[in-house]
Amino acid sequence: MKETPLTQEHIKLGARMMPFAGYNMPVSYSTINEEHENVRNNVGLFDVSHMGQFFIKGSGALKLIQKVSSNNAAKLVVGQAQYACFPNDKGGIVDDFLTYKISDEEYMLVVNASNIGKDLDWITKANTYNCTIEDRSDSMALLALQGPKASATLSKLTDIKVDQIPYYYFAIGEICGLKNVIVSATGYTGSGGFELYLDNKDAVTVWNQLLEVGKEESIMPIGLGARDTLRLEMGFCLYGNDINDETSPIEAGLGWITKTKKEADFFSKEIFQKQRAEGITKKLVAFKVKDRRVPRNGYEIADEDGNVIGNVTSGTMSPSLEIPIGLGYVPKENSKVGTAINIKIRNKLLEAEIVKLPFYKVEE
Repeated sequence: MKETPLTQEHIKLGARMMPFAGYNMPVSYSTINEEHENVRNNVGLFDVSHMGQFFIKGSGALKLIQKVSSNNAAKLVVGQAQYACFPNDKGGIVDDFLTYKISDEEYMLVVNASNIGKDLDWITKANTYNCTIEDRSDSMALLALQGPKASATLSKLTDIKVDQIPYYYFAIGEICGLKNVIVSATGYTGSGGFELYLDNKDAVTVWNQLLEVGKEESIMPIGLGARDTLRLEMGFCLYGNDINDETSPIEAGLGWITKTKKEADFFSKEIFQKQRAEGITKKLVAFKVKDRRVPRNGYEIADEDGNVIGNVTSGTMSPSLEIPIGLGYVPKENSKVGTAINIKIRNKLLEAEIVKLPFYKVEE
């Protein structure tokens, strides 16, 4: 099992550790509910150093990204980030990722830990533009400082005006006296905050200083358990659960990152154009359960009459709403908001209702 530069810090803090994507990662330090609520109300610090980072350089860098990305990276300005997916050639998804435009000829792509090898192979095979592709996944750390008080905490350790970085933009500067740290106004919690990309050797210093200066804002270290409940309350897709090589981004509600009108050709563009023109047969929906039992990945979804129509992809007990919530695929004709469905748990049918995302609305 791999370790992040912060593994020993997690163990010192008493984290409950478990394997995740080949890494020994913290699931929780206190309870998932307590950590979740602290991110929603105050600020939390996550170690997400298991994520992958590729740097693409060269005059053809944009052309390569346009070929592999569902989104339109040509619209990015220097200092801006963009969410996208890598479509495969059959209408499915290789991975979802972030693109960062560092300069006209340099981009950083941030990918999921479990897909680093697969993604690198996919991009390398598509590289007919003489770009250099550097995999820095093993040498870079990534910290996510998330929550409404993240800006107040981070501003104590930097001259960067972090409160002025717009959503999905980034700055490169000094944190804790360390140069060339990428500070990005992104995250997967829906509660605002920043992601910090830095060298492995500096991770412990920045982690501990953030925990120290964040005491005034009631900072807590947060594990992957709360990261999952936070993203699910917002309806954010998790690769391997809600999206995979067999699911189309149109089916997954990711049509907004699938730019079939961009000039550049990209993998499965014609398939997605056809899906837009003719419609899809299945759709990822959100649902609330009228019970206390929690739906889990793989549970069957049935219609009102008990006929199995689909499967749950993600489910949890929402700490903010205190009810079970989930995502799953059902036929298009069963996907309308307000539709009554059932979640099959063993031999029982639990009443549920399809709802509009997000489950939880963050107060401005």
